[in-house]
Amino acid sequence: CKHYVTYLWETVILRSLTCLPRDWTHWSKVHFCHPSSCIGRTFSPVLRHLYSTMRFLVILSLFGAVLAFPADYEEAIPVAEPEPGVNWALLVAGSTGWGNYRHQADVCHAYQILHKNGIPDERIVVMMEDDIAHNLRNPTKGIVINRPDGDDVYHGVPKDYTHFHVTPKNFLRVLRGDREGMAGLGSGKVLGSGPNDNVFVYYTDHGAPGIVAMPHGGMLHADDLVSTLMEMHKENRFKKLVFYLESCESGSMFDKILPDNINIFATTAANGKESSYACYMDKTRKTFLGDLYSVNWMEDSDVENVHKESLQQQFEKVKMLTNRSHVQEYGDMNIKNDIIGQYQGTVNFPEYSAPLPPYPKVPHDAVPAPDVPLAILNHRLEAAQTEEERQTVLAELKEELNLRTTIKQTMKDIVSMATDDADRAADILVNHHRDIIARPCYKAAVDYFHEKCYDLSQYDHALRHLYALVNLCEEQVPLDRITSAMDSVC
Repeated sequence: CKHYVTYLWETVILRSLTCLPRDWTHWSKVHFCHPSSCIGRTFSPVLRHLYSTMRFLVILSLFGAVLAFPADYEEAIPVAEPEPGVNWALLVAGSTGWGNYRHQADVCHAYQILHKNGIPDERIVVMMEDDIAHNLRNPTKGIVINRPDGDDVYHGVPKDYTHFHVTPKNFLRVLRGDREGMAGLGSGKVLGSGPNDNVFVYYTDHGAPGIVAMPHGGMLHADDLVSTLMEMHKENRFKKLVFYLESCESGSMFDKILPDNINIFATTAANGKESSYACYMDKTRKTFLGDLYSVNWMEDSDVENVHKESLQQQFEKVKMLTNRSHVQEYGDMNIKNDIIGQYQGTVNFPEYSAPLPPYPKVPHDAVPAPDVPLAILNHRLEAAQTEEERQTVLAELKEELNLRTTIKQTMKDIVSMATDDADRAADILVNHHRDIIARPCYKAAVDYFHEKCYDLSQYDHALRHLYALVNLCEEQVPLDRITSAMDSVC
């Protein structure tokens, strides 16, 4: 409409005032007349100046007329609508074994929430060992629960990547949408998100400073995770991304390294220097069913309307309920105002199902994640019904305590040999709270310790002593001295 008005003004007003020669630069040939009676005349410089002034006023009036044209007529100009976005999700449990039941139960519960809220299976990728539902110790084969007397959360869960396919490398490939890299593995599904899509990532496992564990293929390092997220942002792999992370020292995966301007909002179960907590000890299954931070956000998503509650509201609730550790937030704080359903549901908020009724209150029985093996053994000892059963549990408890002592001594010997200074070694072993600055050194030291000394995916208590490797690197002990000490000790 604006272009049409401009044309009318030019035709009716400008043409009625002037006749111009083909070459507008020949000002001496300018003619003032009606188009029907235009006769060539030559004018003086004064008249030429008058013409220039009139021409400027006419053009100015045209500009004003276009701006003043009724806004309603804007609708007549076809405008390309933005392509509607969809939701993608990646759910990861990074542990194995019956004692870590809770991690896979958490992920299965998260799947049920996303599925209920309308995200189709083809846009949900699940990575987990899948050794719990049909475990010999499971009294309800094929059923996994995430709270006492809870409903089965295992049914329908996609088994996209299980067993040896659950690795840090594969996780990062799936996250960044590397179909070629995942060809021939598991389901082959990856996040196919684009610039208009929202992404939700939930990861639950053991952790240590700057790492979270995986059942196979080593550890997932903070710098590898964040660099992948930054690469995804640069390549327009998402509109916004929300990351929920459950692990000990989980804050260290984002603290001071996740930018606040790449449309990512992350929350963690703990800060960078403390444990997260397991909860819901089940007397029948003799293991913990969930993790405190995780069940708090999921049970909130179950009973609240995800089409109305904001991420900020959920964060504040979870922070209050997770009262054993300090729940943290990182990244773009503007995203907190978004509705939960934009990430844990579908972008256009269809009401697929009503919220569940409030859960009955039951004790959390929360314990620090590193103490879970001891807590399980103590429970089994209390529940033992025969002397033989009691002696069996006592033997397992003694073995666990001896293993912890051996791991502690191993790290002490590594530090002593690498520093060759008793006072310096003592300080390194006492100080648990240094930030990671020398990341390349620390990453290499962790990977070498994992390869040479203890498989960190199997001996999760060894994660509790990795702070010593942080300190060695921050003390600028050469990496080759650290690895040489590991060669000698391990």
